[in-house]
Amino acid sequence: MTSAMELALFLALGLLAEIIGTVGGFGSSVFFVPMAQLFFDYKVVLGITGIFHVFSNSAKLALFWRSIDHRLALLIGIPSVTFVILGAYLTAHIDSEAAQLSLGIFLVLLALLFLLVPKLIIKPTNLNAATGGGIAGFLAGLFGTGGAIRGATMVGFNLSKNVFVATSAAVDFAVDASRTVVYANQGYIGPEVYPHIAGLLGVAIIGSYIGKLILARISQEQFRTIVLILILGVGAFTAYRAI
Repeated sequence: MTSAMELALFLALGLLAEIIGTVGGFGSSVFFVPMAQLFFDYKVVLGITGIFHVFSNSAKLALFWRSIDHRLALLIGIPSVTFVILGAYLTAHIDSEAAQLSLGIFLVLLALLFLLVPKLIIKPTNLNAATGGGIAGFLAGLFGTGGAIRGATMVGFNLSKNVFVATSAAVDFAVDASRTVVYANQGYIGPEVYPHIAGLLGVAIIGSYIGKLILARISQEQFRTIVLILILGVGAFTAYRAI
């Protein structure tokens, strides 16, 4: 049984992950997955993360649904959903420690990639959009996070802020709903995490709102660099714990 203090700490870290992920532009899962592993097994964390993101993207869709670029959402979303299901199924056949080590290495490489190539943009072709979506989906299913790759794919299409947020949320919602069903069927979501899931509904809404308020007052590029350094540190710590 989780104590009230542990639950409060879990939700506080979830709120921090949502705020930082929103402001940094990488999504909350890049921080939430490593943080949640302090409380639960890797596979349980995947299940919780999927539901957390369904909450978060539902809130964004409620605010921005009129701005969705439906063509781009389908172009990126169909391969994303296809490969997120594959990645999610593979988690049942991967040792938790090996998955945790792989996640840590992935986060380190991701941070280094965006630090060394800060203006990383994938050319806005249909093939690149579908490929980027597929890779992002697979990583989301396997590691619980892949939104940064999808973001780099979408940046090249020069979308307005509202269209970017709405289209990304539409793709993410489909991806997260799909992988959550797979995780649930594999037994990753049990009664012991229901209180955490209920709390994360409020965390998703409040964290997204606070993140947007912060973003309006600071330079996203400056904060993005700080976030990348944090991702590098979190990735190194995650890999270290798995060794």
